[in-house]
Amino acid sequence: MTQLKNDTFLRALLKQPVEYTPIWMMRQAGRYLPEYRATRARAGSFMGLCTSPDYATEVTLQPLERFPLDAAILFSDILTVPDAMGLGLSFAEGEGPRFARPLRDEAAIKALQVAPLDKLQYVFDAVSSIRKALDGRVPLIGFSGSPFTLACYMIEGAGSADFRHVKAMLYGRPELLHHILRITADSVTAYLNAQIDAGAQAVQIFDTWGGALSHAAYQEFSLAYMQQIIAGLKREADGRRVPVIVFTKGGGQWLEQIAAIGADCVGLDWTTDIGQARARVGDKVALQGNFDPNALFGSPAAIEQEAGRILAAYGHGSGHVFNLGHGISQFADPEHAKALVVAVHRLSRPYHAV
Repeated sequence: MTQLKNDTFLRALLKQPVEYTPIWMMRQAGRYLPEYRATRARAGSFMGLCTSPDYATEVTLQPLERFPLDAAILFSDILTVPDAMGLGLSFAEGEGPRFARPLRDEAAIKALQVAPLDKLQYVFDAVSSIRKALDGRVPLIGFSGSPFTLACYMIEGAGSADFRHVKAMLYGRPELLHHILRITADSVTAYLNAQIDAGAQAVQIFDTWGGALSHAAYQEFSLAYMQQIIAGLKREADGRRVPVIVFTKGGGQWLEQIAAIGADCVGLDWTTDIGQARARVGDKVALQGNFDPNALFGSPAAIEQEAGRILAAYGHGSGHVFNLGHGISQFADPEHAKALVVAVHRLSRPYHAV
C-alpha cells in the first residue's frame, strides 16, 4: 500500500505527538456540496451512489478537493447491513430510509441471519477503490452503525421520534431484542473487519440512538454489544494499528463507561464540555469532537471563535481529533466549513508546540 503522506489523524487517535489538531467532519461528503448533488443526480438515487464503487469514490473525495481535511470517510450508509439481511431498504425522496419488512413478530426475528458479506461486496470494493484514489493523501475511515441503532431502524421500519416499537420490545420481550442485537453485532464485526481488509485505516461505530435509552438499558442493550464488536475487530493492518472510534450521540453522561470498552477514541456531541470530558477519562482514550454543526450557520468570525474555544477547553497535547458533534447540515455553506477547517489547523498549533 502507498505510504501515508499525512497520518496526523491516526497519530492523534493514538495520542501520539502531532503538529496540529487534525479535523474531519461527520457527513463531510453530502448534500451541502453542489458537486455531491450533481453526482447524486447522475447516479439516480442515494442507493445508486452507495452501491456504485465509482460513484462512492467520487463523492468521498469531493470534500478533500475543497478543504484540507485530515481524513476521508467511506461514503456509504449505516443501513447497508440490515439491507443485506433482507429487510428491504428504500430511500424515498424527502422521507428518509424505510424497511419493507420491519422486525415486529417473533417468527421474523427468529429467522434473522447474520448479514451475508457477499451482499455487501460493493462496500468493500468502494473501500479498495477509495484507498487507491487517495494515493496516501490522508487515511480512510470505515464505519458501521451500532447494533442498537441499527435495531431501531430494523424494528421501527423507519426513523422514529419515540422508538415505541423498540422500547415495547425492550421492556416487554427483552430476549427478542437481545437476539436481534446478537445477530447484528456479529454482522457488524464481520462487516468492519472486511472493511479493514479492504483498506480502511480506522473505523467508527455510530451509536446515533443510544442516547435515547435509560442508564440501565444503555449498558445492557447498547454498550455491551459495542464492547463485543471491539473485542472482535482486527486492530492491525499494513503494519500499523487500526484505531476504533465509538460515538454515542447523547452519551456524555456515560463517558467513563464508554471509555472502558476498548476503543481508542470516544466521540462527543456538542452538549458535553470537552475539557471536562478530558478530565474525566484522563489518558485512557482520545476524544473526538465537538463543534455544534449549527454553529456553521454563524459568521466565519464566530466559527473561528467557537473553534478556538473548543481547542482551548481541550488544552495542550495530543489526543484530540476535531469534528462536529454530529453530521454537517445539508444547508451549511461550504465556505463556512472551509473556514472551520482552516481555523482549527491554524489555532491548534500552539497547543502542540514542544
